[in-house]
Amino acid sequence: MSQTRRYTGLALLLLVSLLLSACAAKPTKGDLTVYVAVPLSGWQADGGQTVVGGARLAAEQLNKSGGLLGYRVNIVPIDDEADSDVAAVVAQDVADAVNRGDNVLGVIGHYNSGQAAAALQVYKDLPLIVITPTASDPGLTQAGYANFFRVNATDAAQGPYDVDFLLNELGAKRVAVVYALNDYGTALKEQVVAALATAGAPAVAVVGIEEAASTYAEIMPGLLQAVPDAVFVAGYETEGYVVVPELRDAGYTGIIMCSDGCLPYDFIDVSGPAAEGVYVSAIAADSKAVADQAWTQAYRKLETRNPGTHSAVGYSALMVMAEGVKKAKSLDSAAVARALHQIELDTLIGSVRYDANGDLVEQRVFMFRVQNGDFAPVKSSD
Repeated sequence: MSQTRRYTGLALLLLVSLLLSACAAKPTKGDLTVYVAVPLSGWQADGGQTVVGGARLAAEQLNKSGGLLGYRVNIVPIDDEADSDVAAVVAQDVADAVNRGDNVLGVIGHYNSGQAAAALQVYKDLPLIVITPTASDPGLTQAGYANFFRVNATDAAQGPYDVDFLLNELGAKRVAVVYALNDYGTALKEQVVAALATAGAPAVAVVGIEEAASTYAEIMPGLLQAVPDAVFVAGYETEGYVVVPELRDAGYTGIIMCSDGCLPYDFIDVSGPAAEGVYVSAIAADSKAVADQAWTQAYRKLETRNPGTHSAVGYSALMVMAEGVKKAKSLDSAAVARALHQIELDTLIGSVRYDANGDLVEQRVFMFRVQNGDFAPVKSSD
């Protein structure tokens, strides 16, 4: 055999080997469904869509490497409309899919604490894994659900951290608390008020406001009469981008801090110049702060848009779920749940280890400040 023919034969063998390896890496057993239950319409649609985008990217990468136990991971977005009644209906749709024999691994969701609480009444009895990317009410993981986990910090971590930052980093002495009258705002308000009292600086005013109202002008006189040097807003962007401009218009010039619900870029876009200088805390890392260029480019290619603040948690939630499957070597939800309690996984958003309740052992809270129309990192709790 000539030298040329021998090299040609080796090249062909190598090519065939690579092709066979590529074929073997493809999922072959069918689809494995993961639902992503978030707001996909209405005022929180953008945030929900960024979670879906992150989960889609994670699924694409998993499927390129063989899927999970030979199954192709299929992301199915479902819209809970940021409404707890709708979330309960959506959860029942998932239950129906499980009961008719669909191959369902789990749910990434829900986006908000109220919708998560409503849906968990259904999910708790189903053979699936539920990982919320953003719901922060501590009560969710204190209810004893064996199949529920988070990839974000809770308000039990956020509230005290934010208070410490206000008092000891910014020098605030008189803090007023404005909170949305929903599950999220109420739970966080309780944490913040308790932390202020423990620190010897009781809140000078505690004011509840309706969710997503068009104006909060009626609370401004009483709020300013309390003479706060800092105002903490526990609510979503829909409250933040109304309260903040109205505070400024009312003549308030002190410190303003908003909770993680105001982290979506809509808060800045709608608040306009009034958002400049506002502090915003976060219960998970912003995608822009943790993702490298390769990840960002892959996201853009798949989603034809830039990652949002919650793309990284959507991505990490699926990667954590996948790690549970790999460690358990099973799709059985009880086995996967047990495995998740034993994992030590480095993810895009940091180290993931779980306590007995399904909360992160290492809960990180981040502080941003709006500068030049963007969220600029200031500090984190680690």
